[in-house]
Amino acid sequence: MLAPNLSYILLMPLLGLLLVCLVPAGNTLLIRRISTITVLIPFILSVWVYTAYDHVAGGFQFVQNIPWVVPFGISYHLGVDGINSLLLVLLGAVSFAAVLVSASIKERIKEYYVLMLITIIGTYGAFLSLDIFFFYFFHEVAAVPVFLMIAIWGSQRREFAAMKLTLFLVAGASIALIGLIALYLSTGLQTFDLVQIQQQLAIHPLALNVQNWVFLLIVLGFGITLTLWPFYTWAPVGYAEAPTAISMLHAGVLKKMGAYAIIRFAVQLMPQAAHLWMPVIAGLAIVNIVYCGFVALTQRDLKYVLAYSSCSHMGYILLGLACFNTVGLNGVVYLMFAHGIMAALAFALTGYVADQTKTRNLDELGGLLKCMPFIGTCFMMAAFASAGVPGFANFVAEILVLLGSWDQYRWLAVFAVFGLVITAIYMLKAIRLGFQGPLNPKFAKLVDAQTPLAKLPYVLLLALLILVGCLPTVILTHIDSSTRVIARSAF
Repeated sequence: MLAPNLSYILLMPLLGLLLVCLVPAGNTLLIRRISTITVLIPFILSVWVYTAYDHVAGGFQFVQNIPWVVPFGISYHLGVDGINSLLLVLLGAVSFAAVLVSASIKERIKEYYVLMLITIIGTYGAFLSLDIFFFYFFHEVAAVPVFLMIAIWGSQRREFAAMKLTLFLVAGASIALIGLIALYLSTGLQTFDLVQIQQQLAIHPLALNVQNWVFLLIVLGFGITLTLWPFYTWAPVGYAEAPTAISMLHAGVLKKMGAYAIIRFAVQLMPQAAHLWMPVIAGLAIVNIVYCGFVALTQRDLKYVLAYSSCSHMGYILLGLACFNTVGLNGVVYLMFAHGIMAALAFALTGYVADQTKTRNLDELGGLLKCMPFIGTCFMMAAFASAGVPGFANFVAEILVLLGSWDQYRWLAVFAVFGLVITAIYMLKAIRLGFQGPLNPKFAKLVDAQTPLAKLPYVLLLALLILVGCLPTVILTHIDSSTRVIARSAF
């Protein structure tokens, strides 16, 4: 099947960025329309690439490779396999929904959409790049605007949140950069081309002592992005104080770049070090799951509940990575998609509630289903998905991770199941306090999402959760060939 040129996925939001820069700041309607269209098109192209990918043949497909800085082995190298083609669909869906919910932004609209489009371009570039240099470049392009958007359009503690997020993520990025440069130098190939490095290391692996410290640098650096305990503390305040769209993008997609980088650059390229360090990572993953789950249980701010919940769920991704089998790795990739959609939906709904009620405090809310039945119902379904209720994508993903971890870490798997119980408790508590019970009289005249356009972002994300939850083969048959290659080389 024919597929579009992968560069078009990058060029469309870049075109949108240039057009928004040319439009006068006062023409906000045109700015919003340009942003929406130039984010919708790459979403459609991503779905096209996903459906066109030949999962039977496997490997990287639709490859583009243009040499750039030849002496250093840097090239504009794009391609997709079963893993990153799925992440492109995740990014497309979340970014389109994020642009739609940004209709609530009323100040400095032009600058807001410029920064959002830069973040989207950087994230697409990171997922598409098969060159380590360009992956890191796009990773930083995606991260930098987030700091500004939190500091300018965030809520009350936005300056503190932006600074804390900046310090942690810059530290993580710096550690990861040292690891990637060390990997480049250790191979002796004088190239950043991921495919060439994979082929070389499959035949001539790095010495174990080199693998050990390079692996640790990469996992630690990108693990901070993934909110590896105890380096997760930037995320709750960052997500809670960020504008809604940035909470959606960061918790839903940008965080997954950390897991993606660990799979590509650490687990697959340095398998012996993975066998040494991954049991430690598995132990930290359980701390993520249980500790952050208990902290979420104590929160009274709805956005903080979701923020700590997101940190807790990253523990399942880390646990799946440590499983050393295809089932666990399938669960990791599946959960990256499922959690990304669920987190984006939950943060979008919470943002709507906060905009309407002017509070996120669960003690001040209550009975919102009576005045906002659509938003309340969507939130309940997002909560059920987070708790792993069958019929939603998270259920399939978490079952795969638990099955994959059972043989390797039986007691840790038991604690991981306990984490699901904790999730169900704090999600049901959020539903009861925020949406059930008597309606607070001051919220009696609140407006529910009424127009089709207002409902579209929530319906889109919820439909994806249910679709891949009821039809898991839509994802599993697509990613299995790619995860098996990694499992054979690494596990």
